[in-house]
Formats: sequence, C-alpha cells, structure tokens
Amino acid sequence: MPPLPRRELRNLVRKLGVATRPAEQRSALATLALLSDDEANLAAIASAGAIPDLVQILGAGFQTDMQLDAAGTLMNLGRNVDNKAIIAAAGAIPPLVNLLGPSYSADVQLEAVGALLNLSAHADNNAMIAEAGAIPALVRLLGPGFAAGVQEDAAGVLGNLAVTPAHTVTIAAAGAIPLLVQLLGPDSQALTLRYTSNAMMSFAMNADIVGLVTAAGAIPPLRQLMHSSPDVYTREYALRALALLGDSEAGEAIALPIGTAEATAEVQEAMGALHIVSM
Repeated sequence: MPPLPRRELRNLVRKLGVATRPAEQRSALATLALLSDDEANLAAIASAGAIPDLVQILGAGFQTDMQLDAAGTLMNLGRNVDNKAIIAAAGAIPPLVNLLGPSYSADVQLEAVGALLNLSAHADNNAMIAEAGAIPALVRLLGPGFAAGVQEDAAGVLGNLAVTPAHTVTIAAAGAIPLLVQLLGPDSQALTLRYTSNAMMSFAMNADIVGLVTAAGAIPPLRQLMHSSPDVYTREYALRALALLGDSEAGEAIALPIGTAEATAEVQEAMGALHIVSM
C-alpha cells in the first residue's frame, strides 16, 4: 500500500483512540496494518503516534481480530531499528507475552511471537521480555503441537535472550533444550535451523548447561548442519557450538585464521556478527 500524506496518516492514527466509534477504529487499524507491510512507512507510522494506541489494543477488552492486527502491525513496526525501543517503552511487551497464552489462536500467537522476535533483537529489551514471563510461554510454543512458524520465532526469541547468561539458565530450566534439539532436524525450515543453532551456541558457552546440550543429542544434528547447511550463519553457529562442546573436528576448523582460503568472506562476516537475530 503506498504511503499516505502526513496529515492523512495522523488523522488515521487519531481514529485508533478509544473515543472513536468501533467501526472507524477497526477500519483505521486494518489500514495501518496494510501500510505497515511496506518498510518505507514504518518510521512515519511511529512518528504519527500510532504505537501507544496499538499497544492499548493488545489488551483485554478488544476483539481478538483487533488484537491480531495490532500485534501484526507492531511486529512490522519492530523491523525498524529505532522503533524497537519505542515499542518496548510504550509497554507492549507484557500484553504481547499474554497473547502467547493457550487461550489465543495460532494466528494471534504467530503475530505476537513475531513482534517479540523483532523486539528481542534490541538487547536492551531482553530483560523486559524475560521479566514479563516470556520464557515459559516461549518454551511451550516449541512443542510439537504448534505451527512451524510459531516454533521458529519462539526459537529466535529464546536464542536472543540466551545471549544473557542468566537467561540461558532460566531457558534451560524451563525445558527448552530437548525441544530445540528436535528443531535441529532435517524437517525444519532454514530460519528455524539458524535460530536454533544460534541458541545452541549460547547454551554451549555456559559450563553449567553443556551437559544438558550433549545429553539432549545436539551434537549429531549440529555436525550435519556444520557440514551441509546452505546458510552461512547456521554453519557458523553450529561450528562454534560444537567447538564449545568439545568436538575435535569443529575445534580444528574454528582455529583457521581469518583470511585463509577456507575462511570465505561470508564466514568472516558471520564470525564477526553478534548473534542477535530478527525477522
């Protein structure tokens, strides 16, 4: 959907307010959801003041279809680097975590976990996500009864949270490791494998958790990914995880100096990348 003029966009945002007639509010929300699909509109929507009203719509008292559109719009807005902190500061994280619960549909859960994935790519938001009780909810979403997209984004959020050692312990205690290992298999999508191998790398950095990772059977699928994944980041995360787990082949490979023929330009980039992922 093409961008709207600034005045028209501000008028649209005003219609999100609680004083607006429900039909107008619903229509304005649906239009903003469409506008947010275009990355060119993300900064303008935030500047027009939409974020606080979108956060309010996430809460109790609104119809599920409106919560779905609000969560999806915030997910899209969270792709913009500057918006990540603004959305968190507006109080979006607790209601987004609430939308992960079993009383909500798979569609709502998908939009909410996608929004949290984008917010978790901003390191300053991760303490708020953990404090809001997201970790048990995210671990539950890794289970076999959930849609692949929900599992994928839940793995991504947990991988980002696991950059903080204290969160790594909490995630492991919640039972995430065996579920994540299951997602390392050949039936998983490319991004799921990237997010999950990223999480395994963080777990492998914690001496108190290494035994849980190996006991869950992570080494064979990580070796497979190290050798055959077409994604450079997945290969690198798997390589680093294996080296930390004491795998001798990975230890030798990771010792290759940057600049050798084996260490391609893509892998050099991956080696230098902070392991934070987003959509």
